[in-house]
Amino acid sequence: MKYEIVIGLEVHCQLATESKIFASDTNKFGSEPNTNISVITLGHPGVLPKLNKKAVEYAIKMGLACGCEINRNNYFDRKNYFYPDLPKGYQVSQDKYPICKGGAIKIRLKEGKTFKERALELHHIHLEEDAGKSVHDGSDTFTLLDYNRAGTPLVEIVSEPCMRSPEEAGAYLNEIRKIVRYLGICDGNMEEGSMRADLNISIREEGTTEFGTKVEIKNMNSIRNLQHAAEYEYKRQVALLESGGKIIQETRMFDADKGQTYSMRVKETMNDYRYFPEPDLAPIRISDEWMNDIQSKMPALPSELFEKFTKEFGILEEHAVTITDSKEMADYFVEACKYSENYKAISNWLTSTIRGYLNETGIEITEFSLKPSQLAEIIALVDANKISSSAAAQKLFPLMLENPTASALALAESNNLIQESNTDTLQALINEVLAANEAKVKEYKNGKKGLLGMFVGEVMKKSKGSADPKRTNELLMKALQ
Repeated sequence: MKYEIVIGLEVHCQLATESKIFASDTNKFGSEPNTNISVITLGHPGVLPKLNKKAVEYAIKMGLACGCEINRNNYFDRKNYFYPDLPKGYQVSQDKYPICKGGAIKIRLKEGKTFKERALELHHIHLEEDAGKSVHDGSDTFTLLDYNRAGTPLVEIVSEPCMRSPEEAGAYLNEIRKIVRYLGICDGNMEEGSMRADLNISIREEGTTEFGTKVEIKNMNSIRNLQHAAEYEYKRQVALLESGGKIIQETRMFDADKGQTYSMRVKETMNDYRYFPEPDLAPIRISDEWMNDIQSKMPALPSELFEKFTKEFGILEEHAVTITDSKEMADYFVEACKYSENYKAISNWLTSTIRGYLNETGIEITEFSLKPSQLAEIIALVDANKISSSAAAQKLFPLMLENPTASALALAESNNLIQESNTDTLQALINEVLAANEAKVKEYKNGKKGLLGMFVGEVMKKSKGSADPKRTNELLMKALQ
């Protein structure tokens, strides 16, 4: 029997507001424990929350980016449950009326030589506050509580059970991370917990439509771990059914070192959170004026830029995927295109030489010393056949990094990188080489065409590397006829 995997994700993104969602406490990662707190965060008696307007704007931006319907009339609910790092004993969230409904995340997966787009449906996006953090000291005696994270504004992005492979789930999570970074609403740093995902998995016999029993894997903190957890859980559930066992509804965790999931708690029934409207917060109405203002500030998103780069600029789909992976790289590409119309050369440089340099040095494109206009200068020299592409990448590029204020032409000239393309000069060198290698010339004319490379190398030596390889090849082939 063959089985199909069914995956849904609940992705939590901490919003990059300066303060928390219902209090003026600083919203900052990495502070000393229990320093970004107040009586509101700790839920002291008699204190009243006040909604952070910027958090609402960020949630609307995410909804617009995903093509959601924006709920114009919002209110918050109390989600009641006890946990040590939830100081109030309840979480302020949204239940039946989330701020964003429907929509989709568009992903692209490579199939052969092209990328196929697929829209993965969303159920909703809602606003809520984060809980604090339990810190285990490695013993069985104490659990330490840090409330700095309590009250941090979150959007929870809930998908439909629409993914059919770990690769789709990974691409979905990666696309969400790209979108929130483009919007500037979340830094997307999964290793710091500012973006994390709960993975819901079931399996069913291929060809059937009824869903199987769902298992939830909590707090996935990397795309790679998410995919590995999905792969392991699929195999575990298949093996369980094949052996006559029964899948139970439960919450599991993923051990990245062992590459395995393990049970945390069994869910016999759905939790009853006893939701009711939050009485201390007034309803929020999103006016047309407010909505229009938010829409006017929306940036170009990765999917839009992919279409623009491939169709208007004519670059390869694979290059467009790499360049749009970060807003900063896309911005660099767009800026460079203002100085050069050789868009394919710009994309080649960004996805090969420059990307390799960034990976090697461990810096981001924002720290890269070569300006887009300077990259265009290098490309212009290659296009004009003044330097070869290999000399540009291997010699001029490092020189430009060492001398960030110098022009590409000046560096090429001072370092003898300008190649000789004058026909008369090259012909004289070719004549010398052929006269000195008469035996090889006869072998070439008798069919040993591989000797052409040797002749080109000899001309390059005589010119001290300044001969234009392309023009040299052309003249040599003519002379050897």
